[in-house]
Amino acid sequence: MLLNFLQLLINGILLGGIYALISIGLTLIWGVMQIVNFAHGEYLMLGMYATFWLFQLYGVDPYLSLLIVMPMLFLLGVITQRVVIDPILDAPHVAQIFATVGLSIVLQNLALFFWKADYRSVRIPAAIANLKFQGLVVSFPRLMAFAITLAMVIALFLFLKKTYLGKALRATADHKQAAQLMGINVRHLYYLALGIGTACVGIAGGILMPMYAVFPTVGGYFVLIAFVVVVLGGMGSMAGAFIGGLIIGVVEAFSGFYLAPALKEVVYFLVFILILAFRPSGLMGKVTR
Repeated sequence: MLLNFLQLLINGILLGGIYALISIGLTLIWGVMQIVNFAHGEYLMLGMYATFWLFQLYGVDPYLSLLIVMPMLFLLGVITQRVVIDPILDAPHVAQIFATVGLSIVLQNLALFFWKADYRSVRIPAAIANLKFQGLVVSFPRLMAFAITLAMVIALFLFLKKTYLGKALRATADHKQAAQLMGINVRHLYYLALGIGTACVGIAGGILMPMYAVFPTVGGYFVLIAFVVVVLGGMGSMAGAFIGGLIIGVVEAFSGFYLAPALKEVVYFLVFILILAFRPSGLMGKVTR
């Protein structure tokens, strides 16, 4: 009984690390720009496809391909900011929602047009490797994903706390008008925020490839979980997104085992509803009007 509990706890924490990395990019974009990017899942899908084709065409290991995928997705985020987001920054929120939802549909259909609806996966020895200790089995790909997530969270934390650009991003997130009065070019920081947020989800896509197949609508499943994680942790809180990801991963692992795998989505969406009902600001979010 104890062994089962520990196994589920480990599986949930490692799975939650992946959810956290996807959600950190989403919450960073919201925290700085106050825009919900509904195309976030499609950038995850593009990161997965980029990793797949680098492996398929050039034999690049999925974990090494992160060094290529990350700048590619960063650049894509900057282009998105320039072409799609900039013209609607001062528009009503409904216009911003329609723009990012429309971008999501366009990216899905482009992927469907170029790569069809086939499920594609990466076959490497590490994808089926396991580490065993005292009767516990730890999936190597999930352990790698958690380690990469932890490294990314620490790197982003140090960037936001120690660098001038990081402090400027935090100032913009806290109070845009005050940041502008202090001489910060807020518009330029929006490019950086969307680039970093997109790069994070691109890395998440890369580390998912040894574990999941990619297809044009794969982002929809993960982005729904990301929204739950962001609301649970608190909109705009990176620490909250990390903790929220771990919580949702553990909830999914236990509910899938003790109830039924088909009911795990029901459980964490029930958590989502309860959070919105009783603590809309999330675990670490700011209470605002």
